[in-house]
Amino acid sequence: MVSFVVASPEVLGAAAADVVGIGSSLRSVSETAAAQTTAVLAAGADEVSVAVASLFSGYGWAYQRVSAQVTAHHEQFVRALYSSADAYAVAEAANASPLQSVERGLLDLVNAPTEALLGRPLIGNGTDGAAGTGQNGGAGGLLVGNGGNGGSGGGAHPNGGHGGAAGLLGNGGSGGLGAPGASGGNGGAGGFLYGNGGDGGAGGNATIPGGNGGSGGAGGPAVFMGQGGSGGNGGLGATGAAGANPSPLPAGPAAQSGIPGASNTAGNGNPGGPGAHGVSTATVGQPGGNGGAGGAGGSVGFTSPVMGGAGGVGGDGGFGAPGGMGGTGGTAESNFINVPPQRATVGGPGGAGGAGGGGASGGMGGTGGDALFAGLGGTGGTGGTGGTGASGGTGGTGGQGSTTSGFRGIGGAGGTGGAGGVGAAGGNGGSGGAGGVGGRGGLLIGDGGVGGVGGNAGAGGHGDAGGLGGAGGQGGFGFNSSQGVGGNGGTGGDGGDGGDGGNGGNGAVGGAGGLFGHSGASGAGGMAGAGGTGGDPGQGGVGGTGTPNGISGGPGQQGAQGKAGVDGLPG
Repeated sequence: MVSFVVASPEVLGAAAADVVGIGSSLRSVSETAAAQTTAVLAAGADEVSVAVASLFSGYGWAYQRVSAQVTAHHEQFVRALYSSADAYAVAEAANASPLQSVERGLLDLVNAPTEALLGRPLIGNGTDGAAGTGQNGGAGGLLVGNGGNGGSGGGAHPNGGHGGAAGLLGNGGSGGLGAPGASGGNGGAGGFLYGNGGDGGAGGNATIPGGNGGSGGAGGPAVFMGQGGSGGNGGLGATGAAGANPSPLPAGPAAQSGIPGASNTAGNGNPGGPGAHGVSTATVGQPGGNGGAGGAGGSVGFTSPVMGGAGGVGGDGGFGAPGGMGGTGGTAESNFINVPPQRATVGGPGGAGGAGGGGASGGMGGTGGDALFAGLGGTGGTGGTGGTGASGGTGGTGGQGSTTSGFRGIGGAGGTGGAGGVGAAGGNGGSGGAGGVGGRGGLLIGDGGVGGVGGNAGAGGHGDAGGLGGAGGQGGFGFNSSQGVGGNGGTGGDGGDGGDGGNGGNGAVGGAGGLFGHSGASGAGGMAGAGGTGGDPGQGGVGGTGTPNGISGGPGQQGAQGKAGVDGLPG
């Protein structure tokens, strides 16, 4: 009777490799000994010494001949081992395919009724959800089989898929990993009689600045006997975006100028009309229109001074657009040459510059109007406030006290520079995702699953620097009298506040244990995010220069340091 033989192709192949190594070592030793055993030197020149040396050399040659025969037999043995391993592998492959076909046919035959009635096999594992689809894992066989694993989230279904439930015997499938910022899938339930619950999927780490991490999926429960699945860990919150002062956009066309004032031959001229205000748009800031010229006054009968019209206020820029420039004050003119001080002509004040939109500078203040003969030049307009993180506008130049030689006049004061814009604030850090709850252990025997760890929070973003204060305007020129005073520089903008740190994700509680089992340990909470640092303050603007013999304006004050963000709370 022939005995039953079990052969493993892998074991035979490994044995053949070992035999090859042994043969290689023996050949190396024989080759090393050949030089000293086949050519033994005689101890002396006499016949006896020569005969002894020849005898031992003969033994060495005999050993080399035997060694060559052993090497040949060794190589034949190695070839036989490799051939046997190959033959067994071929036979195993040939027999495997029919057996697998038979096995699959039997399973299909057994599973067909339950799949037709319940849509679920009797024996077999559930299918795994495809990666990137958030597809749920399939249920295991009603009698025996593990639930399929949930697919990772992505695209239209960012949350991870839930693990499939087992039948009577088997383990639940694991939940799928959540896409960035999305929740992980829950683990599937273990078999009704015996089986462990599946582990919950981990929440996805946030990738968008300031985004929150996804929550971990809950561990699957065991039913009668088995361990509850572990809850998935929460995803990490992302760091808040650093404050970034936006870039400016170009200015638009100027607004309409004011209507000139009517002349009055019997008294004072009428003041000029104000220039139209600039209009704020989504992309540009419109400069204000120039003030209308004051009307000419009469030589007699006037009761009040002639005054030029005020320049229009520059329009506020839209986001990223600079503020419009203030309009020029109207020119004041009188027909009466010998004007007493209380009847002096006054140039119209320049219009204030418009505020800059986000990231754009404030508009320049308008130039003060001139007095044609003896009088007071108009005050330059105030520079507009800078947009976020941008510099304030330059103050307008004061008007001339007299544009006619030989007449006394006082130059107008330069306008104050605009305040610098506040720096952009940093974004808040994202909160960490909460850990998933551990699955319940089997009612009779089994420990509860461990709760998931909460995700760490992101740090707050850093604030950006405040804008530079605008320069003061230059004082106006006056003939034969006082000169104009330069305007003061604008105050620097405050630095942007740092973003608040995110809160750490809460750790989840462990699952309850069975009658004979322990509750699972709770997961640790995530670490809190640190608050961002505040931005640097903007420097104050330089004071405007006075015209010859005039006093220069003072520099503006530095802005304040941005406030640091508040640290988040741990989970």
